[in-house]
Amino acid sequence: MANALAVLSKAMLPVERTKAVGDVGLSNVSNWATATRGWSTIIGEIFTGSWQRNISGHAAAMNPIVGAIEDRIASDVAKLRMKLVEKVNFDVWRETESPAFSPVLRKPNTYQTRIQFWECWILSKLRRGNTYVLKERDGRGIVVRLHVLNPDRVCPLEAIDGSVFYEVYPSRLAGIPEYDRIVIPAREIIHDRMYAGPENPLLGISPLQYAASAAELANKIQANSLNFFGNNSQPSGILTADKDVKIPPAEAELFKQQWEQNFGGKNFGRVAVLGGGLKFVQLAISAADAQLIEQHRWSAEIICSAYHMPPYKVNIGQAPLNNNVQALDVQYHSQCLQRYYESIEVLMDEGLGIGDGVMIEGRVLGTEFDLANLLRMDSETQMRVLGEGAQRGLLKLNEARAVLGLEPMAGGDTAYMQEQMWPVVTLGQRPVTELTPAKP
Repeated sequence: MANALAVLSKAMLPVERTKAVGDVGLSNVSNWATATRGWSTIIGEIFTGSWQRNISGHAAAMNPIVGAIEDRIASDVAKLRMKLVEKVNFDVWRETESPAFSPVLRKPNTYQTRIQFWECWILSKLRRGNTYVLKERDGRGIVVRLHVLNPDRVCPLEAIDGSVFYEVYPSRLAGIPEYDRIVIPAREIIHDRMYAGPENPLLGISPLQYAASAAELANKIQANSLNFFGNNSQPSGILTADKDVKIPPAEAELFKQQWEQNFGGKNFGRVAVLGGGLKFVQLAISAADAQLIEQHRWSAEIICSAYHMPPYKVNIGQAPLNNNVQALDVQYHSQCLQRYYESIEVLMDEGLGIGDGVMIEGRVLGTEFDLANLLRMDSETQMRVLGEGAQRGLLKLNEARAVLGLEPMAGGDTAYMQEQMWPVVTLGQRPVTELTPAKP
């Protein structure tokens, strides 16, 4: 870690030594939507004016539907293995190995597995709209570790000349000293942002912002349900008196407190003795107010739409009546997950200094997620696709067997095709035979 800090320190600019960020021509980037200037711990609004509407970002984030969606997206992306690939011909890439880049893809840092690392990456993007990843290099300048930083402790900065920096608060795991804030150039930070519009392309917006009202509604429905069923599923009532009996306001408040204390909640059902002409009138609950499940389902569907999540994936409603499992997975992949992992692939290529157009030791390298665990076909379709691929020469037998988890077999590394198959060019070069007309 000491060696890594020595390398990174050349790119760092300690804020304490500059007295103020403005002294070096850097200004904070304000988020038009959250107005937090990059510090959501200072102003806890999930969007501008949310506090006036009594909408809490923390409460919305604790909604169980929001949690289920975040867990589903993060876990589905994290289970995909990231491969180092090499460009072999045109747009054909094959998996390869490199002592400079393969280790950091298998083990991004010392305290997280690759699955934990990608989950942390995605959750930061979903909850804060931004993921900041600090690169740790060795003496050769090769990226050997990656650290997902707390998004609440990172602030993008814009210099006078338009260059971008990041002000980072201390982080022990990332090796940033506690006694100093530092300013790091953009080349040492991988910044994955969501919904970054032209108003502020340097700061992303969390989808939770769009789902906040629906999440808050769902929370209030649950809270009302808790109170409702806590009162033994009975609505409240009214203590009334005869017309000729006048009750002073102070005495009425005392009656109310005593009634709630002695006959509410867990004390419901106890015997009450009333005097002085008092009567208890129980209120009836309307059928519309009783439709809590329908209202809760509606708010859950609104939350799902903000994340582009099919509701049935988080147990909202029923799954489509379709026996083709692959078709449903492809729909989920294209509508929800694809943007996340493709963004990561591009950022990882740039962050590691590889990608299309960059030659490393005579090779063009890149990163790519293995989608085999995501786009799985049912067994019948899988066998049919692999069988037809092998018969048509698109797959070798051992390649098809590898998909099924079977060991290679002798002679299986050769592509086969039926003998009667001829190239179109060859068929076009054959002479045309004139047919003799048949005799009448």
